[in-house]
Amino acid sequence: MGDPHTDRRPIGRRMTPQRAYYRRLAQSAEIGTVTRGQLAVLAQNLTCIGLISATESHLLVTLVNTAPADTFDKSGRPIIFKSNQQLGFEIGRSAGRVSRMLSSLFDAGLITMQDSGNYKRYPVRNGDGAIVDGCGIDMRILIARYRELDQLVRQAKAEKSAASTALRRYRGALRNLRYALATVTAPSDRVLARIAGRVERVVALVNVASKAPSALLRRASALFDWFVERLMQLPRRSESASETENSTCTYAENGMHKQTTNPDPLEESDDNRRSAGAEQLHLLEAGSASKRAFEQSLGGGLRQVNGRERQPQAAVALQDLVRAIPALKAYGFALPRSWADLARLAPQMCRLTGISDDARRRAVEQMGEQQAAVAIAVTLQKYDRQEVKSPGGYLRAMTDRAAAGELHLARSIFGLTARNSIEALN
Repeated sequence: MGDPHTDRRPIGRRMTPQRAYYRRLAQSAEIGTVTRGQLAVLAQNLTCIGLISATESHLLVTLVNTAPADTFDKSGRPIIFKSNQQLGFEIGRSAGRVSRMLSSLFDAGLITMQDSGNYKRYPVRNGDGAIVDGCGIDMRILIARYRELDQLVRQAKAEKSAASTALRRYRGALRNLRYALATVTAPSDRVLARIAGRVERVVALVNVASKAPSALLRRASALFDWFVERLMQLPRRSESASETENSTCTYAENGMHKQTTNPDPLEESDDNRRSAGAEQLHLLEAGSASKRAFEQSLGGGLRQVNGRERQPQAAVALQDLVRAIPALKAYGFALPRSWADLARLAPQMCRLTGISDDARRRAVEQMGEQQAAVAIAVTLQKYDRQEVKSPGGYLRAMTDRAAAGELHLARSIFGLTARNSIEALN
């Protein structure tokens, strides 16, 4: 006959590598560095980081307060010998519930447990009556991890405070802006309608304000403040020194700066000007940038993207792109200082305009990351001007034109710059 005991379930507390590590860490705790009051406060605050539940926190506070205060001094041993039944009576839970919560606290690294052979909890004393060892609930692990857990609690409180501040700031800025839209009469109806449309798009992007990231709320609040200043027709704020430096030409001859306003290379200018899709309205008003602003990423000869040849694009200055896309500043984006910065803004612009990730990936595969970012920026500007109703479809159409070699981003950029210059004069 077989052994009748082979089907028995394992008896005893489950031991895992993590629990074994916590027991070893508890032995390295420096008793006397943390008081019982500090541990009780920490146990109450652990719920804010989601480490334990409120009931488990109540049990942990009870365990901390059960140990005498002198056991947290040097040479003390903060070990609790109360039974699960007694602990359950004190917190209003059953003994079985207390057993399960103790296992959860053990797994979280907030207590360690040493069981006896019959699962009784008792101390081991020396000849002087001092506790030198025992089988029970050991609180030394909480002392060893006090600084780590206290730092997590402080960080969670700081994040919560920042989120609450950003939420109140956002709601106040939105209320002020809507009041300004309802009462101001100086701007034209067209300007008021455009600003109102932008406000609603930002509100839709934020969605539920109480669940939005604090960084997004701060950007939206700053944008609302800028809208209010524009509605009140306040003078523009002075540009920063760095932006002024970028706009200053360092290439001059005899104190005079020579620049060209033609965005197309000479060998391609005739063909590009004959294109029916070109945006060449008042091209001479578009301006240009210094030599330093040009980058090779949007100019040059034939390139290859995923094994396919890409048609050469006319050289475009990043500064011209920024002038052509005022929607970047209008929606609170940090103005790019390089083409890499613009590429990093592309996913955010897609989320704002509702462009899907698939459409953006297709554009990157066909045009390259930098030219795809330029196409997305152009789409954002035309979406802001309400010239495009489906930004995703517009970007896909641009991708198809790029595949056919019929896309000319430079002309779109200079055309948008010319329109902005005309509107500024009007």
